[in-house]
Amino acid sequence: MWIYEKKLQYPVRVSKCDPRMAKLLLEQYGGADGELAAALRYLNQRYSIPDKVVGLLTDIGTEEFAHLEMIATMVYKLTKDATIDMLKAAGLDDHYVSHDRALFYQNASGVPWTAAYIQAKGDPIADLYEDIAAEEKARATYQWLIDLTDDVDLQDSLKFLREREIVHSLRFREAVEILKDDREAQKVF
Repeated sequence: MWIYEKKLQYPVRVSKCDPRMAKLLLEQYGGADGELAAALRYLNQRYSIPDKVVGLLTDIGTEEFAHLEMIATMVYKLTKDATIDMLKAAGLDDHYVSHDRALFYQNASGVPWTAAYIQAKGDPIADLYEDIAAEEKARATYQWLIDLTDDVDLQDSLKFLREREIVHSLRFREAVEILKDDREAQKVF
């Protein structure tokens, strides 16, 4: 079904150890508008969406997993050389106590990921509008993350992810129009 290339969708580079930024990036790892929630939302919704746009949800849903992999790589690289004191200063001591340096699906405030983040109404138009909103929220979050770091290497990867959110939003908007046109078309048998 898929071909997995053992490389990231886009290169992830960081120029310094920065546990504070790693903590903030957890928002896109396990937050309500993060990559895991998006991937699962789209792959779940595809079962109740018309065939005309089901491929779009599959494509974007699987791409979100690639983005999740990029975020995990960023967090790992930003913390791999951090001392315990650096982790404590960044507010990651509670994470360290429970998980050491392992990644855990939680947001930047330490709240664990929950399936309550996934929306699925069963109405294709309603679900696609939810997807558009999710992409726009993720785009905004990436912009704010870009604003919060001076690491130009990290900014580069975050800009790539921000741009993919824009593309996904546009594709979902196109899907809404396709379904609206189909719904309004006179059906004669």
